[in-house]
Amino acid sequence: MRRGYTLVETIAVLAIIGILCGIAAPRLARMLDSAAVTEAANHIAAAHRRARIAAIMRGGVTVLTIDSTAIVIQPRDDTTTLWREAGPAALGVTLVGPPRTVMFSPVGVALGASNATYTVTRNDARRAVVVSRLGRVRMTP
Repeated sequence: MRRGYTLVETIAVLAIIGILCGIAAPRLARMLDSAAVTEAANHIAAAHRRARIAAIMRGGVTVLTIDSTAIVIQPRDDTTTLWREAGPAALGVTLVGPPRTVMFSPVGVALGASNATYTVTRNDARRAVVVSRLGRVRMTP
């Protein structure tokens, strides 16, 4: 009666596992990049909605600042922070372009610039968040 495995059997199993991991690793990395970029885009879109609703609920102008390290909502002409979250860099995602500031009026309409586009990337994964002046948010693949 034989117990255990021979050295040849163990090496064969390890070789098969190594080949399977070599095939799966690049796909897994792409999937993780895509998931991180989607999560960062969702955080930016949610911050826009949250800032717009805060302006309506407070009845005053609310300022949303988005940069790679932080996403911050605060009232205009006030240093009080209503909400703060880590930016896309916390997920290992790059925010393309300079930091942006959007002000929402008490009726929820963005003041100043018209549409804003935020592009987030990580390796080959890329996602754009497009925000209209009226506050509508959509994401492009």
